[in-house]
Amino acid sequence: MCTAMTLETAQGEVYLGRTMDFSVTLDPSLYFVPKGYRWGNLAATHTVRNQYSFIAVGQDASPVVFVDGVNEKGFGAAVLYFPGYAYYDPLDSGQDTRPPIAAIELMHFLLSQCTDVDDAAEILRTIRIVGMEDPVTESVAPLHWIMADKSGRCAVIEKTKEGLFVMDNPIGILTNSPDFSWQITNLRNYSNLSPWQMQDKKWCGVQLPPFGQGAGGFGLPGDYSPPSRFVRTAFQKSHADSCSTPEEAVITGFHLMENVSIPKGVVMTDRNTADFTQYTAFIRLSTQEYFFTTYNNRQITRAAMPGIREEEPAIRSLGKLIRPITFDEFPG
Repeated sequence: MCTAMTLETAQGEVYLGRTMDFSVTLDPSLYFVPKGYRWGNLAATHTVRNQYSFIAVGQDASPVVFVDGVNEKGFGAAVLYFPGYAYYDPLDSGQDTRPPIAAIELMHFLLSQCTDVDDAAEILRTIRIVGMEDPVTESVAPLHWIMADKSGRCAVIEKTKEGLFVMDNPIGILTNSPDFSWQITNLRNYSNLSPWQMQDKKWCGVQLPPFGQGAGGFGLPGDYSPPSRFVRTAFQKSHADSCSTPEEAVITGFHLMENVSIPKGVVMTDRNTADFTQYTAFIRLSTQEYFFTTYNNRQITRAAMPGIREEEPAIRSLGKLIRPITFDEFPG
């Protein structure tokens, strides 16, 4: 599952947000990964040196698996499931000497190496994306990625049987399957939707006024399938009031994400487990600030990129996302 989107303020500040919807209960933490940190790829063929520091949400599965984040250059990315479409290069590449990066570690690679979307598109040509077992689910996870930078550029990365595609994402939204091009084409089925009230109609002399406000959106899909979440997010993002301040952007972003947030028990898998929204995050790319809520704590928590120390030797946990909820007492 999962839904991701960008949001831009009237001043051109860019945010990248996502819901983390998953049927395996996670225990995510926020991590700081320093410039100069060295790590071995899962294929054990190469060592990668991080060019940039970044903060990211991840799960410690030895190694840490990162799922969304932003680096010191204001380049951010998130990974989402892409079942039935993702197709990776084989580990045994024959004559191809490009280093293999497993799909599950591509987030780490991109955030540590790229300054912006254009840079990422170029760097992706220098590696092979291979399928290796995900230590969280113990399977080869089918994935695709959304990336954005502080200039407002946004793109989608998809690796399918047809090859590697890095596509501009002018609408700034990504869900799951089908592929991104199909999702964009599908929006044409909903171009009649409007935030404005419908006008009275007359059929065979019978006056047919709308029942109430909101009828302009009649036909907006309300289920939790990836195409429906894509359409719903696109419609609401397109018509939501413009944001003038960072506070307005964060508030609007979380309101938009609430419309695709999944309560426990509403979406069940064939394994009799609930696919639900475990956390929602919004990232202010220019300042590398994280804002997040979790399933059991709707209070928005803020976290910032820590001061960058010279050549820190290791990944540093900044703390777990799951925190106990507290209630402010009303002063009256």
